[in-house]
Amino acid sequence: MRIDAYTHFIPKKFADKMLEVAGEHKDIGKRMRGVPAVYDLDVRMKIVDMFPDYAQILSYPMPPIEDFAKPAEIEDLCRLINDGFAELTAKHRDHFPGWVAQVSLATPDAGVREAERAVKELGALGVQIYTNINGRPLDRPEFEQFFAAMNKLGKPIWIHPARGANMPDYLAEKKSLYEIWWALGWSYETSAAMSRLVFSKTLDKYPDLKLIVHHFGGIVPILEGRIGPGWDQIGARTTDEDYQALKKSLKKRPLDYFKQNFHADTAVFGARAATVCGLDFYPIDKVVFASDCPFDPEKGTGYIRETLKILDGLPMSKADRDKIYYQNLEALTGVKLVK
Repeated sequence: MRIDAYTHFIPKKFADKMLEVAGEHKDIGKRMRGVPAVYDLDVRMKIVDMFPDYAQILSYPMPPIEDFAKPAEIEDLCRLINDGFAELTAKHRDHFPGWVAQVSLATPDAGVREAERAVKELGALGVQIYTNINGRPLDRPEFEQFFAAMNKLGKPIWIHPARGANMPDYLAEKKSLYEIWWALGWSYETSAAMSRLVFSKTLDKYPDLKLIVHHFGGIVPILEGRIGPGWDQIGARTTDEDYQALKKSLKKRPLDYFKQNFHADTAVFGARAATVCGLDFYPIDKVVFASDCPFDPEKGTGYIRETLKILDGLPMSKADRDKIYYQNLEALTGVKLVK
């Protein structure tokens, strides 16, 4: 069995409400509206049926709720998403054996409240957040209560990159051009968020956090040399901070956090080289199968097919392949997903 750990869908009631609240949300919202499989359940189920021994975990895609909703609306919108997922998966368990709750840290108290409700009352496998909240990094003090709550709950956090064209590539410009903010920026964004959680000591303070990073952790695997021996020398380029003292106060070598404290998914848009690199970087127990369905050029089937083709074609034991395909996710969530 292959359980696709990171796929995206928008429950109908929320989709209808979003048109009312967000209107013609630009940039990434335009992308969502052009992919029927992200909101049409019949289309989505037909895609799942095309692949034998295959099922999907559902999560909300983009844009982040806090990007378009007023603070007073956010909790109700997240509840609408999560109630929709709970209802949908209960009816179609063979296609969708689990789902990920959506919370927003723009209102941290409400985010914690909804995370606990979704996990304890609705049966969510975990929760999804973004790599930043309206431009604020995850290691801000106001978000600590969320990580404390998830550390206690023992359920995983799916971390999705969030970055728009309003984040320029150069100081002299006002926006990012050519969709660099997405093609390159999301991978950097993910890696930066991981780094902030490491050096802020969030992972030391909450050692039971379970974190799943999208797209094999962005650029982390290919930068092992910089993260390893490079960051072993942290502070050598900085005069106004004592980063060597910070490094000595960490419980582990910086590189070890990236390898040991994060799980990463295989959603790299059908790229074999990136898959090989990711599998070489992360221990096999830290990798979960995911395709990022339905955002391929075929609008649903392409990334599933190519990711399965790559994983099935790589030399590895059946035991390791089973870990990637479903056992690691079952261990992470504490839920039996394969009958």
